[in-house]
Amino acid sequence: MTTIQAPTTDSAQNFQLARRPRRPGGGMSWADARITAGAAPTSLTARRLPLQAASGCLLASDLVALTNLPVADSSAMDGWAVAGSPPWRVVADLPAGQVMGHRLADGQCVRIATGAVVPEGTDAVLPVERSLLHETGVRPTDTDTDAAPRTHIRLAGEEARRGDVLLPAGTIVTPPVLGLAAAAGHDTLPVIPPATVDVFVLGDELSFSGVPSPGRTRDALGPQLPAWLGSFGAAPPSIARLPDHLRDLTAALATSAANLIITTGGTSVGPRDHVHAAVEQAGGRVVVDGVHVKPGHPMLLAALPGDRWLVGLPGNPFAACAALITLVRPLLEGLHGLGPAATVTATLATAEPGRPGDGHRLLPVRRDPNGLATVLPSCGAAMLRGLAQATGLVVITPPGAAAGDEVEYLPLPWQQLTRAI
Repeated sequence: MTTIQAPTTDSAQNFQLARRPRRPGGGMSWADARITAGAAPTSLTARRLPLQAASGCLLASDLVALTNLPVADSSAMDGWAVAGSPPWRVVADLPAGQVMGHRLADGQCVRIATGAVVPEGTDAVLPVERSLLHETGVRPTDTDTDAAPRTHIRLAGEEARRGDVLLPAGTIVTPPVLGLAAAAGHDTLPVIPPATVDVFVLGDELSFSGVPSPGRTRDALGPQLPAWLGSFGAAPPSIARLPDHLRDLTAALATSAANLIITTGGTSVGPRDHVHAAVEQAGGRVVVDGVHVKPGHPMLLAALPGDRWLVGLPGNPFAACAALITLVRPLLEGLHGLGPAATVTATLATAEPGRPGDGHRLLPVRRDPNGLATVLPSCGAAMLRGLAQATGLVVITPPGAAAGDEVEYLPLPWQQLTRAI
């Protein structure tokens, strides 16, 4: 038989701190919570970084071409830069990186490499595979097309003119963006770095490998959080496990230097739910104290000293994912200087009756190419099976929705990587 010890002075104090009444009305509305999270932070300070160090960041300003692309008329093929009519007498060999110092006269040609600047007087570039070289000079194999005027010449400024905006601020710096920036003359880029994140996994009942024994619960949040946060543009998080003790959590919140702290569990009103008390003891203030939504009601957003932020995720896995979409995504958009994403809709395949006491509801669905969304089973706060099969979530307002209604649709961020089933 298991006995329960009377609480010590420290644990009794923790118990009193955790026994908070629930907010009347279920907390802030779901729509207001998203707006609040997005508007709460100021954008992270932009930095100017060398190209190689800027990958994964967001452009802090528009990427502008510092030169024409290409800089000068250049060859799009290996072959011959020709002037006038054939046959053409070969007068020079022009590899990439060299510029011919005089004009081509009619009846002349130069051997030219892809990317080399075409000489003045060039009418066209004749690809080597469509040419014949004789003692009398070079001739095309097809006189009707291969030497048509300006054929196979990339004109100066064809891709962009100097001063053109190549990409807008807020664009993620991918490998092609780095290449475009280099081609346009940039050595550095002004960027907003990805927000740094510390994750504290709470719960003495959690196990972290294998099949959990009775009374234990396998941690289902820690393994998925890096992918969620990466899809929202954050840096790879640091993940630490903490016991259910107020002192440990308070110290972790006070010493973390991350832009965003995420806790899993501990946000409700039970005797071991210490997130609210830890925020207070760490000098923070709660901004969103519960959201009127199912699943995910006991989520919270708090401001910490030093322009740091905390999002407390509920312990139930699907509820935590709902909190990631509701609070973490808009908060990171604000830190990265981005506005909210455009609203997407879907057509409900079946009716979803209203449940005013639940506030908004977030339901996992599969949305077909025609925009028809079918609600999936297994959508309780502790369940992940429905979400694992979903393409996104639909937002059901308290009055409910009829079959055929257009409702807000929240696509899951990795769906572009998923094959249709």
